[in-house]
Amino acid sequence: MDGRGRAMRMSVELPLWRALAGYRVLTLVYAVLIFVFGQDRFERPGVAVGVLAVMAVWTLATLPRVSSAARCTRPFLAVDLAIALTGILLTPLADAQAQTHDGPTLPSIWTAGSVLAFALKGGWRWAGFASSLVAVANIVERGEPSADTFHNVLLVWVASIAIGYVVEVARASERTLARALEIDAATRERERLARDIHDGVLQVLAMVQRRGTALGGEAAELGRMAGEQEVALRSLVSGGLVPPSRTPEAAPATAENAPAEIAPAESGPAGPVDLRTLLAPCAGARVTLSEPGAPVLLAPGAARELAAAVGAALDNVRRHAGDAASAWILVEDWPDEVVVTVRDDGPGIAEGRLAQAEGEGRLGVAQSIRGRLRDLGGRAELLSVPGQGTEVELTVPRGKADT
Repeated sequence: MDGRGRAMRMSVELPLWRALAGYRVLTLVYAVLIFVFGQDRFERPGVAVGVLAVMAVWTLATLPRVSSAARCTRPFLAVDLAIALTGILLTPLADAQAQTHDGPTLPSIWTAGSVLAFALKGGWRWAGFASSLVAVANIVERGEPSADTFHNVLLVWVASIAIGYVVEVARASERTLARALEIDAATRERERLARDIHDGVLQVLAMVQRRGTALGGEAAELGRMAGEQEVALRSLVSGGLVPPSRTPEAAPATAENAPAEIAPAESGPAGPVDLRTLLAPCAGARVTLSEPGAPVLLAPGAARELAAAVGAALDNVRRHAGDAASAWILVEDWPDEVVVTVRDDGPGIAEGRLAQAEGEGRLGVAQSIRGRLRDLGGRAELLSVPGQGTEVELTVPRGKADT
């Protein structure tokens, strides 16, 4: 379990153990007050004082023991329950009339603290064991138990088992959630690595394969080997979606394997970054950049990821539409979000082509664009009509992009 899982478990269990510690102290005070205001009925008050003194010293001295499941050991639980049972069984010795009336025992409801400790430590089975011993001790102490005695015993038994069961369910839910968080973190890391590989290694391999095939001779063999490595690497980063037997020649040169022009920097300034400076290199003879007059400030990581997504979108323009196509980048800085739109006048993307490319492991749009925006808490919307160009709208919420 990672740090987040451990912290989550502590956040659930720690309040329960704290509540148990407070309960033990309060019920000790309650048992002492019962004796103080009813000591006239005790034939042997010294026995009651002795039992309560042991309970007080034990409760205060062992408060750290009920701070967590790790510190609440089995020996502690055994001694704690033994003190509670002894106090119950010694009640008739201090109060000779205890067996003829339904008054409280010497430990009174302090005994429930021992049962709750069993429930928090070991679940409903441990709670059932401890509450059963307490039930037997109460029945023996009464001699001739009444219906109220059986009622109280049954109530404690059912309640303790229910609490133990709830604790087990909570722990199982914590483990499941912790595992889900681990899987989510691993998935996000894999997607991040896949984007980095797509933006660099895969695109270089694809370029080597195409140039080698065009040049022929020894270069063709080099291109073939580069194509094989490209296919194997795509299969790895896409989770095995690409069959290993697929040949490089079967991979068409599309927007998903175009060389990236913008690569996000691995490190940068700690303060906010002006998105305009990262997008400025995109502008050229056939790429028009329209931006606000004021700086568009974002957190460094968010700005670099958004710029990389724009770079991936421009790569798609070049691959789909060719070098003759024109593209326009529009940056909009709103109070609650930053929107970057990339539009081209190319032939557009055929219906179903993106899904087909993703199924083949060519994750340019899925990872380099949508994946990046998803990790930033934003969204990427793509609109393409064959013969009418393509428009990609990248939106990043201000509250998430600035963190």
